[in-house]
Order: sequence, then structure tokens, then C-alpha cells
Amino acid sequence: MSENKDSRYRPDKGETLLSAGEATEAATSARTKDAEASLWVDAWRSLRRNPWFVFSAILLLILLAMAIFPQLFTNTDPRECLLSRSRQTPSAEHWFGTDIQGCDYYTRVIHGARNSIAIGFLVSAGVLAIAIVLGLLAGYFRSWVDAVISRFTDMIFAIPYILAALVFLNVIEDRGVAEVSTVLIVFTWPTMARLMRGSVLSVVNSEYVMAARALGAGHVTIMRRHILPNSLGPVIGYATVFVGIIIGAEATLTFLGVGLQLPSISWGLQLQDAQPYLQQFPHLIVFPLIFVGITVFAFMTLGDAIRDAIDPKSKKK
Repeated sequence: MSENKDSRYRPDKGETLLSAGEATEAATSARTKDAEASLWVDAWRSLRRNPWFVFSAILLLILLAMAIFPQLFTNTDPRECLLSRSRQTPSAEHWFGTDIQGCDYYTRVIHGARNSIAIGFLVSAGVLAIAIVLGLLAGYFRSWVDAVISRFTDMIFAIPYILAALVFLNVIEDRGVAEVSTVLIVFTWPTMARLMRGSVLSVVNSEYVMAARALGAGHVTIMRRHILPNSLGPVIGYATVFVGIIIGAEATLTFLGVGLQLPSISWGLQLQDAQPYLQQFPHLIVFPLIFVGITVFAFMTLGDAIRDAIDPKSKKK
């Protein structure tokens, strides 16, 4: 019997500590995941009860369907234009009237949603990617890394993006969705990067981060598993709002003559073409302006709802 007892496996001290460390790390990771899951579940529950979120989400679904599948809303070719019906007022045949070239204006407004919304999404996605990388590095490492990134951010932030876009887009001969999006990305990322940095700083000294660091987790692991999931909330909310801001900026730049060019179709181009005829034919500027306003309103309302649901501290008292 004594032989059997002595022959049993006995883990040495080092193995016992390792096992305890792994168990602690697993418990910490599990608590972090439970907290994240609870946060998103609570956020979704709050969003479903928010009438503004429901209204803006439905509105955006319609606008996105209009941008992706315009044929669901009109069967008319947007480039089918007859000068003989130029600048007709709204009627049963042409709901929004016709433009200068005699094109059906309703069809042109429907098809104009694609480029305008595409630029909004492309710029917002590009800015979000830059903001996540730079804000995460600056907020996590701090010290000289934060100083270098912050000073570089301040340099770009000091240049008004509308002014910079006017200058750089003016020297580009062929301006399409890619060119306009690239210029706007280059000069609009600092605000979101600052927001990401601040969000990271608010969680970098949390208990679960300190526990992971004490257990020997690497920088990449800590940032990926603990910092990033818990600091994305405010940034995602702002990114949604930012789509609406960029749609308005694209319309403004195109209206000023440095945005998209023909033969592209966009709300900004329609506003630019309608400018000389504002008093005689107001419908040429009213309808695209309404759609720009509705789209910007929907994105900003949705973004505010998401931000408040994910980050309750941001709610107005």
C-alpha cells in the first residue's frame, strides 16, 4: 500500500504555480468575455427600446436599398435624356420633374444615392481603421509613442479638412469615388483617433488589464483581447455619425466644383447643376437637398443612439 502511495504522481512546485496561473488567466479571460457579452446584450436591449434608433434604422435600410438596388425604385434609365423636356416641373409622369438635360429627375435622385453613400462608408471605414491603430498604440504605450502620434495628429488636425480637400481635389483631373474618398480620409482621421486614444486611456489601467499583464500576457494579446473590445464603443458610435458628416461634406465639395465629376451621378452634382436655376426651377435643388438632409439625419441619429447605448456615460443629463 505504501508503494502505491509513493508511486503516485506529485506535481512539483513550478508545475503547481503554472497551473494556478493558467487557471487565473482563464478565469480573468472568462470574466472579461462575460462583461463584454453583457455590455453588448444590454446595448442591444436599450437600442430596441429606443424609437429614434428604430426609426433611423428603417430609414437607412430604405436608403441603402436605394443605393444598392435602384431598380427596385425606378425602371427608367437615368441617362435617358431628351432636351425637348428640359426643366419640366413635377408632374404625374415625372414625379420630381426633369433636369437641364431633360432627364427624369426622380430617377437621377434615386441613382445619386449610390455614390454619395459609398463615399460616406469608404471614408468612415478608412478613418476608423487609422483611428483604431494610432489611438490604440498611443493610449496603450503612452510615453514617447503617445507624444509622437499626438503631435502628428495635431499637425493634421490643424488643417481644416474642407480647405485641404478644396486644394488637393482641385489639382486632380479625374475625380471619382476613390479619389474623393482618399483625400477625405487623409484629412479627417484625427478626431476619431483622439476619441480612440481617450477611450483606450480610460480602460488601460483596469483590473482585468493589470491582471493579464501580471500573468505575463504580451502587448498584442492584451490589446487584442482586453483593450480593443472594451474601448470600441464610443468610436463605433462616432463612426456611424461620421458617415453622415462625410455625405454632407461630399455634397458640399461637389457643389463647389471640386468633388465628383460627370458622368458620375450624385446628389452633390445635382445641387451643383441646379445652382443657376434656383429661383426659376427650385425643384432642381429641393429634391436632392431633401435626400442629403434625410440621409445625414438618419446616420447621425443612429450614431447617437448607438453611442448612448454602448457608453451610458455619454448620455446627456
